[in-house]
Amino acid sequence: MVPHGGTPGRRSTHFPGTLPRVITRELLVLGGGAEVGKSNVGWEVSPVLRARGTAHCPVEGDYLDRVHPAPADDPHRTGITERNLASVWANYAALGQHRLVCTNTVSVRQEPMIRRATGPGAVRSALVRLTASEATTRERLARREIGSQLAPHVERSLAMARRLDADAPPGTVRIATDGSSVEDIAHEVVPVAGR
Repeated sequence: MVPHGGTPGRRSTHFPGTLPRVITRELLVLGGGAEVGKSNVGWEVSPVLRARGTAHCPVEGDYLDRVHPAPADDPHRTGITERNLASVWANYAALGQHRLVCTNTVSVRQEPMIRRATGPGAVRSALVRLTASEATTRERLARREIGSQLAPHVERSLAMARRLDADAPPGTVRIATDGSSVEDIAHEVVPVAGR
């Protein structure tokens, strides 16, 4: 835990007469295709950590790039995502926080950006890719989508799942969500972060 007034990733001299120590930021990054349960699991991780007395900040990454039209110089919205996350994180860091739980479809591929957005210094990242079978994905999307956009959404989701399978960085832990409760999945996710 960062002492009150400390800055994550930098030496803290909060306690006079003690050697400064380096605070390591901890990132728990949850990604996965549509309807694998990223948001629900991300929110459920929070009460698990609270019950353990672990300070943390959950951030739903899907809300960091909600702008239309996309900036002409940032068509994939990664720049605006990074700037918004940096702003949000600066506020949490000012409170002495050093653990971030970040969910977003492609967040496991964007870990370097998330690392940059949280500033300089030591970082430990845990990457989790939530998965679901094609049948589960189709069933969940059919419950959510109605009308003409179901078929295109299913195809986009399956294509993204294949892309994430191919592009997930080494060390990414995969956790299947088929047939599991959000609570059970959250209890699988938290140990990946060493908590």
